[in-house]
Amino acid sequence: LPQQAALQDQGWAWMVLVAAVVLQGLTLGFPSCIGVFFTDLQHEFQATNSETSWFPSIMVAVLHAGGPLCSILVKCFGCRFAVMMGGLLSSVGMVSSSFCKSLSQLYLTAGLITGLGSCFSFQAGVTALGYYFVRWRTLANAMASTGVSIGLTLWPLLSQYLLDEMGWRNTFLIFGGILLNCCVCGAVMRPVKFLQEQTRKITCFQVLQNYLAFDIFCQNKRYQIYTIGVTWMMMGFALPHVYLVPYAIQNGLEERRAALLISIIGFINIFIRPLTGLLSGQTIFTGRRIYLYSLAVLLCGLSNFICIISAEFSMLIFYCVILSIAMSGIGALTFQVLMDVVEMDRFSSALGLFTILESITLLIGPPLTGLLVDITSDFRYVFYTSSFFLISASLFMVLSFCALEKKNKLRDTSKVPPDKSTIYNETPNESQSESQPTLAVVHITSI
Repeated sequence: LPQQAALQDQGWAWMVLVAAVVLQGLTLGFPSCIGVFFTDLQHEFQATNSETSWFPSIMVAVLHAGGPLCSILVKCFGCRFAVMMGGLLSSVGMVSSSFCKSLSQLYLTAGLITGLGSCFSFQAGVTALGYYFVRWRTLANAMASTGVSIGLTLWPLLSQYLLDEMGWRNTFLIFGGILLNCCVCGAVMRPVKFLQEQTRKITCFQVLQNYLAFDIFCQNKRYQIYTIGVTWMMMGFALPHVYLVPYAIQNGLEERRAALLISIIGFINIFIRPLTGLLSGQTIFTGRRIYLYSLAVLLCGLSNFICIISAEFSMLIFYCVILSIAMSGIGALTFQVLMDVVEMDRFSSALGLFTILESITLLIGPPLTGLLVDITSDFRYVFYTSSFFLISASLFMVLSFCALEKKNKLRDTSKVPPDKSTIYNETPNESQSESQPTLAVVHITSI
């Protein structure tokens, strides 16, 4: 415990934060550039929108679904090992992708292998950050999420430049080298004694209990509502990131300007996410961050109607500004709200179930929407679909948490006061003091 207290919120913890910023840019920020390659891959493999969209869908879904495996790695070997293993897998996946001869091979290499590697690096980094920060945890999570914004800004610009200069195959090869930097970030995350528990045999039941947190899901209503709401939301959240560039190109926008749209979203995120973290860290929002989160989801859903109204470059820029503000709230608060609704010692396992459930909707959302686009030849259905899922998820979370709070208040007020005869008297009378030792009342102010 003394070693744990010495490491938290000071000293090397801030170096871990810097590593987490870079790590999130390399992992969560990376799928944002896939839309740049969408049209080229579609032409290369003569594929439909639905078939091509499986590639980014698998990558993002595995990035989230690998949570339980990441939890096991962290439990057995620590955060440093998991992050570095993830960096190696991500690199191998992208290097292998440069030699793919079919979309199905691309699903395996860039989708499965790179996605799993990104999952290990990202989720182990988030877990390490949660242990290194307590007092400044909200700010640390918000600052770390700016890495995603930096990735959103740089990955599309770099991708478009490399794509124009040397094609998608050589670009993927270079990406493999860039993603190896996850290993460098992992090296910064020193092993912490209180995280290195003894390795023991892991049975199937223990995996379900310890790494998928079904017990928390069944017993903790707040975690249950939040997980269901985010899972439903993810059905539409990733759609603009996959289809915004193809939508702009279809409406006559130059490829470089279309790629710039994603970078605009990321650039604004760099400044808005820390502000969101500082705002949500105020005392007034303690226990109420879920409402800020739901507001951000609602704004994200409403912003899609800007794209539906017009596909002019000026309107798309306006859309990106509004979307980036909403995304800042979602990105900065997603894991902070999760830390609010579950205990920190169960966070890793709660995160595992949380991410594996949302990965299901992340996997099927873009391909199903791509099928709708193939049938109708109208990209506007992407934004209609996205708005439906985002707005309905926001309303579900707000109404459910309000109902839960109201129920808890009614239960508290309806409790029958205890019988006075059973109340312990803290000031014993004379006879009691002779026959019994005086009991001291100890107030525990912190754990």
